[in-house]
Amino acid sequence: MPLTNPEIRVLASLIEKEAAVPESYPLTLSALRLACNQSTNRRPVVAYDDRTVENALTSLKSVGLVRFVHPAHGGRTTRYRQTAGERWHLTVGESLVLSALALRGAQTAADVRARVARLLPPDETATVEDMLDTLVARSPEPLAVRFARRPGERDDRWAASLGDGDHDDEPAHGDHHDPALDDVDLDEVFDRRERRDPGADGLTERVDQLGAALADVTARLERLERELGITDDQ
Repeated sequence: MPLTNPEIRVLASLIEKEAAVPESYPLTLSALRLACNQSTNRRPVVAYDDRTVENALTSLKSVGLVRFVHPAHGGRTTRYRQTAGERWHLTVGESLVLSALALRGAQTAADVRARVARLLPPDETATVEDMLDTLVARSPEPLAVRFARRPGERDDRWAASLGDGDHDDEPAHGDHHDPALDDVDLDEVFDRRERRDPGADGLTERVDQLGAALADVTARLERLERELGITDDQ
């Protein structure tokens, strides 16, 4: 069954964030809405409200692509996780490649590799090209399509094939990708935005985003130190 554009965006965002911010996954509704509405690493940029995201989640759940994680042990918020990998029998790498195509439109293999390389599991042996070919060769319905390079272009391009007309044959333009913001803790950013002075300008928002990115880097460094057995006494 073809997916709608909101369903594709929600599903692809869940796949991406599961690998990018595992500490915050499964995602809350507010975090997922922010993931869908990111201004970086998205084409097109959208402005979904909670109702749009909720409707997409309900529809995806009905076809076995999303699971609702209800609160437990004192929790108050329902969270959401994707099950596309299980439903479509995809590896983690194939799921990530599919999400990159769904989030950014037609891209070359090099473009996709640059977006997913840091998210792939360390034991992944297949190349991005192999994963793209696997998605295209899926039967009975391919999950991606391949476009032969046009005059003046050097490489073929691939696009997701999850909905009606979702794989346009236009290259992605204007991609001002800021890797430092890809793994921002979305719950933290949401809380900051909710607490912000309504009269604050864009500079305040930028400072909040950079602060969240710095907090995420600090947390990653602390985890690495714990894994290496480094303590303050050493």
